[in-house]
Amino acid sequence: MTVPSSPSSAEAFFDRVAEERFAPTEYTRGPWDAHSQHAGPPAALLGRAVLERPGAREDMRLTRITFEIHRPVPLLPLTVGTRVLREGRSVELVEASLAADDGKEIMRARALRIRTEPGAVPEVAPGPSVPGPQESRTVPFFPVPWDVGYHTAMESRFAAGSYLEPGPATCWLRMRVPLVAGEKTAPLDRVLVAADSGNGVSNVLDFSAHLFVNPDLTVHLHRHPVGEWVCLDARTVVDGAGIGMAEAALHDERGPIGRGVQSLFVAPRG
Repeated sequence: MTVPSSPSSAEAFFDRVAEERFAPTEYTRGPWDAHSQHAGPPAALLGRAVLERPGAREDMRLTRITFEIHRPVPLLPLTVGTRVLREGRSVELVEASLAADDGKEIMRARALRIRTEPGAVPEVAPGPSVPGPQESRTVPFFPVPWDVGYHTAMESRFAAGSYLEPGPATCWLRMRVPLVAGEKTAPLDRVLVAADSGNGVSNVLDFSAHLFVNPDLTVHLHRHPVGEWVCLDARTVVDGAGIGMAEAALHDERGPIGRGVQSLFVAPRG
């Protein structure tokens, strides 16, 4: 297959070409379409925009973000915009959008942020409940007809299951390249780049015979993530009418941090 060149080949998912404009690299290319991005990197771009917007309060933490994916994200320069929908003393709701040069919105995110006060209440949280990345194994990715893409930009290790084994799976993911060239990778970047892979690691039907499209992704976080590794303890269910759901318990090496859920449209290929 002839794969078109991406706008940039920097060692990152994106190059920042203006304050709110980003050019994707080959590393954003998803496994299904040579012209489209995996939804993880642009989701992380929107999450970053929520935190970096002018006037963003440092005493608030993102606890829930929902992405609506209107159409495949093209391998073209993208513009990010944000606005505050609701602003309160302890809770705020922020919206971020991703648009192409034609002005059409491609993705939209709504993020809930809650005020924090360290030490305000006793911490009640479980410790590690899945084998860590050092106890997990590297397994082959399912066949992809191009050499460079999201599948090469991410390191993966499975504590249970595999890409080629249908059913629930426990997979650790780590970014091999930063989200934006020349800029520090934030903990939230790592979670959002990985979270859209829940169905990919826990598929229950043959990818070569079935099409899976997730028009949304919701991530809840009860704790600020730490470290480079993010674990998806994931499972997928599919109804015979063609509707499915992928749900993943999210972990870092300290323990659970939240959950990610995808709605799925499932259909025969061809």
